[in-house]
Amino acid sequence: MNRRTIALMTLMGLMIATSTHGLYGQDNRVGPALAEALEDTIVTLQQGLTAAESKGRPISAKFEMEDGKLQLSIYTARGKKFSEVIVDHMTGKVAKSEPITEGDDLIQARAQSVTMAGTKTSLRAVVDKAVRGSAGFRAVSVTPALKNRHGVASVTLLMGNQTKTVEESLR
Repeated sequence: MNRRTIALMTLMGLMIATSTHGLYGQDNRVGPALAEALEDTIVTLQQGLTAAESKGRPISAKFEMEDGKLQLSIYTARGKKFSEVIVDHMTGKVAKSEPITEGDDLIQARAQSVTMAGTKTSLRAVVDKAVRGSAGFRAVSVTPALKNRHGVASVTLLMGNQTKTVEESLR
């Protein structure tokens, strides 16, 4: 990589790390409503990532509560275009896909895309590894970021009401 690319990747990583919403607007906490909603969910984060590949390369994903309802939201990149893909958490099918064109979502999608561009590792593989190393836990989010000039993915895991975050290399 040339110096300009490294500088851009570093700047984008810092923008994400210091934004008021943190990485992908999440603070790595899983509230009781989300934990309860996930109890009956059939689809895994990994299955959602696979489904979203039809809309582009997944660059981040999370289960979240939106207007009191559970949804699986995945940001994807295809070229220089970004989308938020909503995967039905009961069927694993893409429910809708909307372009990301402005605001904090676009800033975060661009930074995540830059981080993911430097790797051939898929988020699915990273999440699979984190889950294999955490018996009984399920993945609820994955977000890439730069750390010491290298891509890492933060995977938030849940078992009952217990959460933990695991960092996996994106090399």
